[in-house]
Amino acid sequence: MAIQLGDTAPDFTQNSTTGPIKFHEYLGNSWGVLFSHPKAFTPVCTTELGMVAKLKPEFDKRNVKVLGLSVDPVEDDHKWSKDIEETQGTRLNFPIVSDTDRSVATLYGMIHPNAGDTMTVRSVFIIGPDKKVKLTITYPPSTGRNFDEVLRVIDSLQLTANHKVATPVNWKDGQECIVLPSISNEDAKKLFPKGFKEIKPYLRTTPQPNK
Repeated sequence: MAIQLGDTAPDFTQNSTTGPIKFHEYLGNSWGVLFSHPKAFTPVCTTELGMVAKLKPEFDKRNVKVLGLSVDPVEDDHKWSKDIEETQGTRLNFPIVSDTDRSVATLYGMIHPNAGDTMTVRSVFIIGPDKKVKLTITYPPSTGRNFDEVLRVIDSLQLTANHKVATPVNWKDGQECIVLPSISNEDAKKLFPKGFKEIKPYLRTTPQPNK
């Protein structure tokens, strides 16, 4: 059964490039991003892992731990990491889970049956400190992910977890937000001291509350 938003992210213990990892314990009180790869030594994945390594300071700033997942042996992942460093100009600075028995890929519904019995899709799971799944995105094996978008979504999730706002289309950190329809105008005046603009009774905007 597919993992739904709001489900508890399945826990697992598996080997990785940094040693055994107990997933929930690894996350602790942090947010988490778990993302899978079809296979080691593949071109698109090589560029993705390099980009995540370059963006790790941005994930760190947001209290997010990143974790890749490969279905190849840890020895292959170590060899692959050398290629990533050589071709992408950055060293891997986060673990890759070596899910050789496909137990994690199966648990999270990452197997792509139309491509093969062991081929994993490019799945992304964003997980909150409460261990609940906040977002899932699944890409086909041929399409590289946009990790700037992953960071944008994390910014929105963290903002909306703490303030009674939603984020509009193409929103980026620092831009105006939408007041939740469940908030009355009277309450909105108290909650948003910077004020709000009523475009329609159901569409009100306010400056980002935490800026």
